[in-house]
Amino acid sequence: MAKIESIIKSEIVRLAKHEVRTVFRPLRKEVWGIKLKLSNLIKDFSVLDRLAKDATKGKSAEPNLEASPEEVKASRLTPVRIVGLRKKLGISQRDLGVLVGASIGAVASWEKGKFKPQGEKKAALVALRRIRKRDVRKMLKEKAAAKEKMPVPKKKKANIPKRKIAKRK
Repeated sequence: MAKIESIIKSEIVRLAKHEVRTVFRPLRKEVWGIKLKLSNLIKDFSVLDRLAKDATKGKSAEPNLEASPEEVKASRLTPVRIVGLRKKLGISQRDLGVLVGASIGAVASWEKGKFKPQGEKKAALVALRRIRKRDVRKMLKEKAAAKEKMPVPKKKKANIPKRKIAKRK
């Protein structure tokens, strides 16, 4: 008798598991599909959220490279920090010079420790610490576009009076 009870019990368990699987399999697929849609919606939302934040800041209000005098005075721009800032932003010495308004040689001198940035250049470097990579790339593109739009002045020929050379006879 115990044998029949265990056989009936195992058969009931097997059939119950089968019924549960047949009911839950479509539900599992539906849940998987909903999770996939949700993850896509989250991705879209994050993009839209970032665009909305950029729009509220105002497109015309590009990040300015200005820092308060207190920040500039308190800042310690060592050559290592200047190189680190440049590497963090992912820009070259030329690009850093374009952003700050300095030459490539000046940036190289700052990074070697020969000279220290002064005045507006130092303020611009201090302000660059707060700016994101994306904004730096935008600023570089805008400066490149503005440079292309500027007309290149034509070089004038110098008016050098022609000397009259006396002919020898």
